[in-house]
Amino acid sequence: MLRIDGHAYRNCQGITRRSILQIGAPLLGLGLCDLLHLESHAAETGRSASKKSLIVFWTDGGISQQDTWDVKPSAPSEYRGMYQPIETSVPGIVFSERIPCQAAIMDRLSIVRSVHHENGIHAPSAHWMQTGYFGPTLARNAAKNPSLGSVISRTLGSHQPPMPAYVTIPKLEAFGYQGAVYLGKAFNPFEVGADPNSPDFKVPNLSLPAGLTETSVDSRRSLLATFDKLRRDIDETGVMEGLDTFKSQALEMVSGDRMRAAFDLSQEESALRDQYGRHRYGQSALLARRLVEAGARCVNINTGNWDHHNDIAQGLEEHLPPLDRALATLIKDLETRGMLDDVIVYCVGEFGRTPRMNGHAGRDHWADCFSVLLAGGGIKGGRIVGASEQWGGGVLERLVTPLDLLATIYQTLGIPLDTHFEDASGRPVSIVGSGRPITELL
Repeated sequence: MLRIDGHAYRNCQGITRRSILQIGAPLLGLGLCDLLHLESHAAETGRSASKKSLIVFWTDGGISQQDTWDVKPSAPSEYRGMYQPIETSVPGIVFSERIPCQAAIMDRLSIVRSVHHENGIHAPSAHWMQTGYFGPTLARNAAKNPSLGSVISRTLGSHQPPMPAYVTIPKLEAFGYQGAVYLGKAFNPFEVGADPNSPDFKVPNLSLPAGLTETSVDSRRSLLATFDKLRRDIDETGVMEGLDTFKSQALEMVSGDRMRAAFDLSQEESALRDQYGRHRYGQSALLARRLVEAGARCVNINTGNWDHHNDIAQGLEEHLPPLDRALATLIKDLETRGMLDDVIVYCVGEFGRTPRMNGHAGRDHWADCFSVLLAGGGIKGGRIVGASEQWGGGVLERLVTPLDLLATIYQTLGIPLDTHFEDASGRPVSIVGSGRPITELL
């Protein structure tokens, strides 16, 4: 029996690789090895040669389609809302006046105006949109399926290890449904853990632990080499194989210049940072672009709260302009850098808002018909898919489900749609189920 820091690990055939990784973490002063397990798994299973990535703007709480991408200028005022329609760069397509930056690049965007599912409660709806499947209820809220980011991490892995394949800015949201569930914790997202717009922005998980310097890391590296030789000599199960890779990647993440450089927004020109906007939306979008450049496959930007039951005008004035600017600048920046064909941009929430405003000048939850935005990655621009009814209450044409959206994203990324993973009970579960790609966009 080997005992380190008071924890016992039995060297027997029942020992797991996770246990071995837990041995390595205290010795290194690190907590990253479990995340890096995904790279070893990639070598075992093989992965797509796809070069594409995904950036998600998750509008937590549900963005109002009536006040953004699906305006109803001829509807009564209680449906129409407070904004006027404006022309976009594509003749015949109009947006809300509060998203002029997106309107100016509509030729690069596509809007799906007919998304539908059957739940109006935040948690179950977030699970549905993040995973494609209805799962939890208020009585049983544990996640049942892995998020799209975790599926992408599991199937494609990182472009350039040790950059994590899946990153969330600043942290996990969506009521806890952005994780890997039965795919394993190695495919959970790396959480940035801080606001990129903060003057002292620093990623806690990329900082050397207190009392540990780069010099002492080098010393530990030498000590570990000696220790590992002993462990390999006494190990007869083969579970030590590959551990050196995990440790070297973890060390590189906290002590190597490349990883820290990817998170260093000060390396960007001040003028470009200003274009994105000096707020959480803008600097998160800029950081997402840098992380994709450095090798991340999926970066999830968790935005502010869009649950505007009361005084929606005030809420949208706080959130719409920064989102509009950040999203449009990101797409133009990706295009300028020759990256837009390889990076999908996806703006989505758990549902939309009610077509009719309530007695508190707000809009409530609405899943019968709402809109999402897609751009880049080979998705055709200048397209509107589907339509809502006259005043936006239901789907008029081309109903699209959460699984259809995920099937579109997975196919665009190069993930086979017949991919299945075993759940906790050993039952194979499809990543898309009955979902079918939205062919109008491909």
